[in-house]
Amino acid sequence: MPEHSLKDKTAKGLLWGGINNGAMQALNLVFGVITARILNDTDYGMVGMLSIFSLIAGSLQESGFTAALVNKKDIRHEDYNAVFWFCSGISLTLYLILFGCAPLIAAFYGQPALVPLARYSFLGFLIASLGIPHSAYLFRNLMVRQKALTSIIALIVSGTTGVALALAGFSYWGIATQSIVYVAAVNLCYLYFSPWRPTLKIDFRPLRGMIGFSSRLLVTNIFTHLNNNLFSVLLGRYYSEREVGQFNQANKWNLMGHSLISGMVNSVALPVLRQVSDDKERQRRVFRKMLRFTSFVSFPAMFGLSLIAPELITIAITDKWLPSARILQLLAVGGAFIPLTNLYTNLIVSKGKSGTFMWNTIIQGLSQLVAMCLLYPYGIRTMLTVYIVINVGWLLIWHYLVWREIRLGIFPALKDTLSFGAIAAAVMIAVHFLTAFIPNIYLLILVKIVSAALLYLLIMWASGSATFRESMQYLLKRGQKA
Repeated sequence: MPEHSLKDKTAKGLLWGGINNGAMQALNLVFGVITARILNDTDYGMVGMLSIFSLIAGSLQESGFTAALVNKKDIRHEDYNAVFWFCSGISLTLYLILFGCAPLIAAFYGQPALVPLARYSFLGFLIASLGIPHSAYLFRNLMVRQKALTSIIALIVSGTTGVALALAGFSYWGIATQSIVYVAAVNLCYLYFSPWRPTLKIDFRPLRGMIGFSSRLLVTNIFTHLNNNLFSVLLGRYYSEREVGQFNQANKWNLMGHSLISGMVNSVALPVLRQVSDDKERQRRVFRKMLRFTSFVSFPAMFGLSLIAPELITIAITDKWLPSARILQLLAVGGAFIPLTNLYTNLIVSKGKSGTFMWNTIIQGLSQLVAMCLLYPYGIRTMLTVYIVINVGWLLIWHYLVWREIRLGIFPALKDTLSFGAIAAAVMIAVHFLTAFIPNIYLLILVKIVSAALLYLLIMWASGSATFRESMQYLLKRGQKA
């Protein structure tokens, strides 16, 4: 594919990925604020205790086949059809197992009410399995606009449902229903936008060419979910559901922040890197451009979220959630590095090295598990600090693995990333001290956001940042076309 064509497709994908994730996070924000004002931390804690089981089951049902379908050079109807029936069968089996294990889950947490809630909540991953091949089709063909519309429609429908049930007094049942409605709406939209349809001719032979690659991604995804949901499990086991709720609320806001950037980049990273995987020099150029753009956006966005966390939480969902603001300040700093990690892992997967991806994720997850189990008596903040340090430090190992593939040196990578991080950190620290005298919370958050954004962009312009210039040129070009 010619350089300019790939560049245009990547820019268009990033734009629609940004629209998609921006709209998603805006809708999540609106519906999340409303439900958080109605419900309490115990309601969120009850659902949060079950999230790790649903996520692991979701990984087992998907089994890494989305990436496997994207990575195939030649693909046929039979490939999608085999994945559809395999994932559906696995999902039904897993649901029946978890249905029977619900009393054991409730006993682990000491919450009998989790038995019916678990059996109901787990319907979500069963429904989700029906849309896996359709999602892979849209992803493989860079149909980012269709995926964006799907997410927006599903969020509006499910968010409205969640708010209505919360107002009606359904507490944590409303949160669980909202998740199920979201998955169902996504699948219906995928079915509408994707031309592919399953057939009753069931043949699992096409899976043989994908199972080696996808199985390693499956193990990787399970350890990733274990790693990301470690706190919900440990807090639910050793602390109260209220503390689980406060952490989950902070983590939700942090997820909204870094998912906006990660989702935008992930919407194009794997397909684009896969297309240039046979040309090491070209892939290195593409990767560095993505690395600079991700850093340019991620550091100011997430450090800024940490800066305004107390005011944001108090204004949005009242001061009953203020303990979560202090947790969010820590999480957001670590969240700034998550999109960078995702970009590194996308390159490794694009090279077909799912085994490398798997083992590094497993070792990282086990390291964090041991650290958290040793540190839980010392409090949440100590656990979080060490957890974030391990995550950020592990980027050096991810970089070494990428260096082995495309020979990208550590100093060029640091230049591509840390310059943006250092500028963003300096801006946020300066704004924090400059606005400390403002007593009105509404004026304070407004001044923080406006002054931090203007100062960061001014420094980017004054320093002659190529990434800033190219981003502005593309946006202005799109604006003129519109």
